[in-house]
Amino acid sequence: MMIGRRIFILQKRSFTSVRRFLCPYTSQAPNPNPNSNSNPSPAQASASFRSAGSRSRILHVSPSCSSCTFVISFNVPYIAVNRSFFSTHAVADLPVGGIVDVPLAQTGEGIAECELLKWFVQEGDQIEEFQPICEVQSDKATIEITSRYKGKVAQILYVPGDIVKVGETLLKIVVEEAQVSTYVLENPTPTQEGLKNIKPCDSELTKNDICGVLSTPAVRNLAKQHGVDLNDVKGTGKDGRILKEDVLQYAFQKGSIKDPSASLTSASRRQSLGGEDDHPHPSGEVLGSYEDKTVLLRGFQRTMVKSMSMAAKVPHFHYVDEINCDALVELKSSFQNTNSDPDVKHTFLPTLIKSLSMALSKYPLMNSCFNEELLEVILKGSHNIGIAMATPSGLVVPNIKNVQSLSILEITKELSRLQQLALDNKLNPADICGGTLTLSNIGAIGGKFGSPLLNLPEVSIIAIGRIQKVPQFTDDGNIYPASIMTVNIGADHRVLDGATVARFCGEWKQFIEKPELLMLHMK
Repeated sequence: MMIGRRIFILQKRSFTSVRRFLCPYTSQAPNPNPNSNSNPSPAQASASFRSAGSRSRILHVSPSCSSCTFVISFNVPYIAVNRSFFSTHAVADLPVGGIVDVPLAQTGEGIAECELLKWFVQEGDQIEEFQPICEVQSDKATIEITSRYKGKVAQILYVPGDIVKVGETLLKIVVEEAQVSTYVLENPTPTQEGLKNIKPCDSELTKNDICGVLSTPAVRNLAKQHGVDLNDVKGTGKDGRILKEDVLQYAFQKGSIKDPSASLTSASRRQSLGGEDDHPHPSGEVLGSYEDKTVLLRGFQRTMVKSMSMAAKVPHFHYVDEINCDALVELKSSFQNTNSDPDVKHTFLPTLIKSLSMALSKYPLMNSCFNEELLEVILKGSHNIGIAMATPSGLVVPNIKNVQSLSILEITKELSRLQQLALDNKLNPADICGGTLTLSNIGAIGGKFGSPLLNLPEVSIIAIGRIQKVPQFTDDGNIYPASIMTVNIGADHRVLDGATVARFCGEWKQFIEKPELLMLHMK
């Protein structure tokens, strides 16, 4: 997993005998006067730079590139630094004083923010390069963020459930100074003046100088609620970590609260979504079941709010029909009886998906997307059938790619894979993006009829109810029990008319009622 970082576009300034490239994390603005001493000597330039801004480093490179010197410098302003992009190149984001910020990288096109689901590390933990540090969820997928540095976690800035914007710092890491230097030069030669001003990255620096005390964001929030200064609290956890009990006990001694045990229960109940309690809830605790609760929508639920609000503005046309599934029931039973793979479970849905693709080949307008701004319809060449799935994290619609080229068995296996990933909240953007038509199987839950909203920019969506036995008449007037399924096709009425939808449904219906036609038309 890639952690993005900023690429700094550095403009070179011409000097008498050197060129200077500034490392990031300086805070002064560029010199507004371009005419002031534009060609100083190297010594004059270094002296003037050291008296101007904040601490940084200067890399001296001779014009012939025959020699170079890595100099630790202080109070150095920017030279045309443009913080614009993210990259995986470590040289582009060098730390100062052994402390680096780990930002939330761009996780996908058009993604501006993500929800933090959980941390894999805590403050004070030693981490390795490329080790997963947290899990975030965007509008499209759940993603693990990894560290590009080896070091110690100094400070965690967000708790699970928080919304983090792309580019904001997730946490701070303390790394060894030697590790940083190897990114720039094979054998750097720092000046003695610079070395005197660098503190070693030891444990005391991590605990006190950087984050003050070892504690989780939840503990710091609890201390803030009770007006407790964590510097005055003695931690009883590992390596002196301050726990919730330490904060509450200190508040009890100061008279801020009356019962620390009751406050601990209340604090645990307020733990953020996805966070880990330091202690589990007491078994005898009874939560108030008649009190109003405010539940924040997160992850895929937030996505559903946006997408359904947009879809509700589109004029829908719905077409409802009943399909006789007697032959489909027999076909599914035959598949299961001859199944030799214990990992494959045959259901009705893969056959419905394949027959749907066969009908789309004759009516390609049903398999299209509408661009409202340009007033154009894009006829999709691939049949990427999306399957609406209800998960603990909300509604998600992964899609099976290129159904027109897959067998029923291949569709069965791919559907099983997507269902498992959805339940584990491990779908990636490639599984979700690129759908051309959505199928909602409400019958799997028990409903007979549904009126779905479009999954924009798609122009059609189909809801299928459960297959149930109902009395039907034969041609000679006799009654028999038939397996009937109700389907409801929702269409974008700006693109599709009722006649097109009705003819498409009739084409799909004949493939379901007569599965042998699949063999006749399958390529």
